[in-house]
Amino acid sequence: MESAHPIKLGPLKDIPVGDTKVIKIDNREILLVHLESGIYALANSCAHGACRLGYGRLEGETLRCLCHGSVFNVRTGEVLNGPATTPQPTFRVLVEDGEITLVP
Repeated sequence: MESAHPIKLGPLKDIPVGDTKVIKIDNREILLVHLESGIYALANSCAHGACRLGYGRLEGETLRCLCHGSVFNVRTGEVLNGPATTPQPTFRVLVEDGEITLVP
């Protein structure tokens, strides 16, 4: 996703801690994950099999894809358990005045 400008994604209060929300930008889905340590953004399409990670199981800082069982660190996109071998794409987000913003 190429954007030279920040993109507002909505209020942080709409995503409780320990929950996720899928945001659609153009033709791409971004999965927002709200943890105690902050808000994180990943591509919603699994790097392994293109399944939607929004249906996955969030456990602490990890997200398990329900299709094939790959486990990713939501903060870094790192593969913690395969079959995925490619890290999950992540995006930078900031929270300012209670608003989540995707930043280039």
